[in-house]
Amino acid sequence: MAEDNERFEHGFTTFVTALDYIESHLCEDISQEDIAAACFVSLSSLQKVWRYCTHFSLKDYISKRRLTLAGRLLLTEEVSVLEAAMRFGYNSHEVFTRAFTKVWGIAPSKFKKQWKGDCGLYPPLNPEYIERNERMRVKKYDISEFYDYLRSQVGTYVLCFDIQNLMVINDTLGREAGDKAILEAFRRINEAADENMICLRLGGDEFAMITESDDTEKVTAIAENVLSQNGGKVPYSGGEVSVSVRCGAIRIGEHLKYSVLCNDFNAVMEKARFSGRIEFM
Repeated sequence: MAEDNERFEHGFTTFVTALDYIESHLCEDISQEDIAAACFVSLSSLQKVWRYCTHFSLKDYISKRRLTLAGRLLLTEEVSVLEAAMRFGYNSHEVFTRAFTKVWGIAPSKFKKQWKGDCGLYPPLNPEYIERNERMRVKKYDISEFYDYLRSQVGTYVLCFDIQNLMVINDTLGREAGDKAILEAFRRINEAADENMICLRLGGDEFAMITESDDTEKVTAIAENVLSQNGGKVPYSGGEVSVSVRCGAIRIGEHLKYSVLCNDFNAVMEKARFSGRIEFM
């Protein structure tokens, strides 16, 4: 179980720390190895967590984030297209124009003169749902906007969940039973979330819900909605499997740093493992 606990404690902190590192180095050359080192994880672990959370590659995210901010820069500051290109690491006007047009659907020179939309990020967060795996719904958002979205949630709580005894389920009942347990846990979490709340799968048995709320009573009620279903069973080809999760809540602070987040997550989940109820940090 020690390995499972370590994965949970580091999943969300790895993701957020990677976001913060990328944001701080967007105008520099960024290697995926450097990002992994900043998160204190292997490159393969970083890439796995990133894809679980975003369904994007790191390379695609960095490119889209740069071009998103380049669009904002062109609208809000007196800079030329070439200056915007050079600031975000593009070595030629032509390469920047091709990449920019692919994201925005318009050349940067025309964008600067003609764009009448929001000066913020593109495209906006979309609270609509999409169907996934026939059994669960995951809220959509544009990943190039996610860092700003998370920064806007300072002071609110993230609910963190992990499935109890998933390794035991896999070892004793088989992978099919484990997969059914994962789907059932995510279904419960998504159904408990309000329309505005983003739910993320961080790894095999780890999930996070960004509640957009600083109200501990409301956050507790959401968590208890999920926890009240602990012990409920779902069918698989060999019978039924009981599914239970643990839950901790961590408040988003001003600094999205690994050391702060990891310490808080370690503490809150350790408390939740022993208490069997939601714990706050």
